[in-house]
Amino acid sequence: MGYRVCMTAAAAHGGPQPGRERFDSPLAIRAALLPEEVAAFDTACQQALRNASETLSLEALQSTLANWRRIARMTQADPAAHRRMLQQAARTRRTGQPPENGTDWQQLRTELGV
Repeated sequence: MGYRVCMTAAAAHGGPQPGRERFDSPLAIRAALLPEEVAAFDTACQQALRNASETLSLEALQSTLANWRRIARMTQADPAAHRRMLQQAARTRRTGQPPENGTDWQQLRTELGV
């Protein structure tokens, strides 16, 4: 009598690699975000879902989730650095001043030889 074995790709390769969370669901993505990003995530997802219901296309939802999946990965890789980046971006939007220790666009172009 033979047995049939079914195995998922994750199981065949030893499961997910530590530190490489996949964030396969909106709930998993949301849980990985900083508290200050959750409202923006919720708003983006709700808008993408409205768009999907109107267009009968999941492209906007998939794109939205891919974007937030990248943010979740950055957040989980170094939450403190991600929070500092958010704070600096908010400061720049509020004051119009470039980041401290930043390089202005012209200087960067010169350094890159562009």
